[in-house]
Order: sequence, then C-alpha cells, then structure tokens
Amino acid sequence: MKIQSFIVDAFTTRLFKGNPAAVCLLDSALSLSETQMLLIAKEFGFSETAFVSPLAANTYHIRYFSPKMEIPLCGHATLASAKVLFEMGITGNITFKTHSGLTLEIIKKAEEIAMSFPLSTLEVSSISKEILQGLMISEVESCFYNQEHNIILVEVAASKMLSLLSPDYGKLKSIKTDINGVLVTARSSVEAYDYEYRYFWPWAGTNEDPVTGAVQSFLAPYWSKKLGKEVMKAFQCSDRTGEMTVAIAKDQVIISSDAVIFSKGEITI
Repeated sequence: MKIQSFIVDAFTTRLFKGNPAAVCLLDSALSLSETQMLLIAKEFGFSETAFVSPLAANTYHIRYFSPKMEIPLCGHATLASAKVLFEMGITGNITFKTHSGLTLEIIKKAEEIAMSFPLSTLEVSSISKEILQGLMISEVESCFYNQEHNIILVEVAASKMLSLLSPDYGKLKSIKTDINGVLVTARSSVEAYDYEYRYFWPWAGTNEDPVTGAVQSFLAPYWSKKLGKEVMKAFQCSDRTGEMTVAIAKDQVIISSDAVIFSKGEITI
C-alpha cells in the first residue's frame, strides 16, 4: 500500500519556522491500524502526525498521533492537513471529524486558514514542586487544569521569564505523572502580541511542542477574560516560534494562521 504524505510547517509563513507536522492521506479510515499509525508517527518523529481520510464532499475523518500516543485534538496538525487539502485544489469550507468526536470547521480566508475549535474550561489547580523545578520555574502567578486536554496551565509574571526557560527534560521524564503536559504562559511585553506561551509535554509527546494551537481552546478564553479582549494575537516563543490570531465567538475559538508545505512524497507499507 502506498500513502501520500506531506511535511508541513504550521503557524508560520516561513519554512523551518512554526511547528512541523506530517500529514498522511488515506483512502479510508480503516486503511491503517492504530499500531501502524503510531509506528508511522514514531518514524516521522514530529510532535504530531495527522491521518486524513474522506467521508463525504469536503468532509474528512482525522486522527492525530504523537510518537508516544494518540492525541484527541491537535491544532497545528489540523492546520497542516487543511493546507494540504487546499493546495490540492479543494474549494469551499472543509469539515474535519476527529476520532474523539469533535467537528472542526475550516475556512480559507485570503492568505490565512481559520479553524473553529470548541472552548473548554479551566479549574483551579496546583502543580508539584518537582515539575516546577524540572521546568526551572521559581515563581507562579496562577495555576489551572484543563481536563479535556489533560494539561496544567501555569502563568508566570513576565514573557521574558518564559522565553528564558531551559527545562531539565531528564528530570521531567523521571517524574511519574498522569498529565499530558504543562503550558506556561505570560502577558506579552511585545506590542504586536497580547500573550505568549510555551508547551512542554515529555510525558506524552516530544520535549517541547514548537507551536500548538489546540491549547487555545482554554488559553484564549483565559486571556480574553484577563485582558478584556475578544480578538488577540498569540505568540509561541519556542526556538522555532509561531503566531496566530485568536477570536472568541460564543462557544468557539477561531484560530487563524498559515502554513508552508516543506515536502511531499509517498510511504510504502
């Protein structure tokens, strides 16, 4: 069996920036087993690989795998998949049906792609001293937990602190925890952005996700409430960097950005 595959840099307009994802186009959702999907994701080695198969006109089933496990929702792999489909000549809106039961509406707007993701909630939480030490964080402004993504959100006082973080991944990996990862965020000191963030998840994926969009389902409403704004500019200050516009609309967050296709090829199974 031969499978069309693509490597796409998402949440950027420049190659070698943003977050690289692999996209595999399948004839059917049953073309590959979960074991095969996980092995392919491990082979690519990116934070996520998306597996896309047609359901109806402009409607597709999508699954996301990190090198370690299946992920219920991934923003940059969704953006990468939409970029591939639009570049292949798909016109009109695209609907993705995730394996976890979500429906994602995708719209092409000029040079950007807009994705509608469901909002999710936060609850006040705490984080272990061990994890904070592993992240090299000494002071925390606030701490919350998001159940849908199984992620702890930590706010620090300044975006400069955020950009200087240099986690001890060996220490983090040695800590037994049930969470998928820790999202660290701060109000941006740069005029062009409203807030910045980084995402560390050595327990469920790669050490650091270069740019992640799915977290906006709880991060965007968090900052919307704090800043009193419904439209914001978010910046992920990882080594590769990435940015997006987020807008709160009823029970959805609209995430707008672009992506660049780096390569396309064929997998033989």
